[in-house]
Amino acid sequence: MVPDNRTVLHNGTVILPDRLVHDGVVVYRDHLIEAVGSSETIRVGKDSTLVDAQGGFIGPGYVDIHVHGGDGADFMDGTSEAVAKAAQVHARHGTTSIFPTTTTGSHEQIAAMLLSCKSIQTAAKTANGARIVGVHFYGPYFAEEKVGCHLRSGRRDPDPEEYLEDFDLGIIRVATCAAELPGAEAFYREASRRGYLVTCGHSNASWTEMANAFHAGMRHVDHFWCAMSSVPSIRARLGTPSQGSMEQFVLLHKEMSTEVIADGCHLAPELLEFAFVMKGPERLCLVTDANRAMDMPPGNYRFGSHADGEWFVSDGKVGFQPGAGLASSVVGMDTMVRNMSQMTSAGVIHAVRMGSLTPAERVGIATQAGSLEVGKRADVLVLSKDLKVQRVFIGGSEFGN
Repeated sequence: MVPDNRTVLHNGTVILPDRLVHDGVVVYRDHLIEAVGSSETIRVGKDSTLVDAQGGFIGPGYVDIHVHGGDGADFMDGTSEAVAKAAQVHARHGTTSIFPTTTTGSHEQIAAMLLSCKSIQTAAKTANGARIVGVHFYGPYFAEEKVGCHLRSGRRDPDPEEYLEDFDLGIIRVATCAAELPGAEAFYREASRRGYLVTCGHSNASWTEMANAFHAGMRHVDHFWCAMSSVPSIRARLGTPSQGSMEQFVLLHKEMSTEVIADGCHLAPELLEFAFVMKGPERLCLVTDANRAMDMPPGNYRFGSHADGEWFVSDGKVGFQPGAGLASSVVGMDTMVRNMSQMTSAGVIHAVRMGSLTPAERVGIATQAGSLEVGKRADVLVLSKDLKVQRVFIGGSEFGN
């Protein structure tokens, strides 16, 4: 018998990391999950609050470790208002734990972003949007030829006087640097010492440079096949014989994880399938990499700071710079999970895992979030049969109410 004064989600299929529970039930009290199972094994107290999933799915809240903004706001705008606005729009799409992600920019702009995220995190206003778990320190340490849609003048080589000051703020949980840059290995060692997920991104690194980075603590590569080295790009940079690139290094080393943007615009279905089969659901994360044009009408927008970020165009499906390539996505995690489920052999269970538990494991928060398990936070989604978000509960509080 479930005691009274609990909230019970029922009449749905519960999505667990390894199976589906038909006619499932999820019970939580206050902000923690107390029971997960089938209606046959869990009896409900008469005074419990019932949430009817209406025959759809009951799943875990999504965890986004690479995301720049939405609803007209970019985290690099550097204000608590922008952070809150972006966190709210991603919550509408099922993200309950979010890692705001820096772009290239000045040290002052990045510091303002970190402090604004910390102010929202300290306020702990989880019911007002996705929970700010930590920041992904992404820009500015990119390779010059792999800057992509980021402001080129805002990139630079790693400077310990700069990044140690940022690390000491206590808000960073993921740290990226291009492996070939001078000082990259020292950056990786320090980030690894602090327990961050250490990543390589926007890089034209060779196999040897990746191996050196690996020994320094790097274990993840950002948005696979986007702004990363290839055998031809390494040959153009270092000559013959052709050398291995980031792609081969990640695929060969089982300890390495990576991520894909499954918006249907960045990668074709066969590449999503290839990544899933080669890395598996425990080492492949779904990320949105969403920018401020998410949930906004088509038009021109700035990527990064509203003051001087690079201009890009959104057509409502993806961001792009005419004649220069894509400029991150404009859709939420619900689209990524739905596409991965429908476009590949992953199916519902693995697609949801890659958008929830896998990123939670990689950033070290899997004991609190990422799956529906007793003792974890009540971050729960009610989804339709086609995986569209119907209701969102963040720490037991329903978002949007």
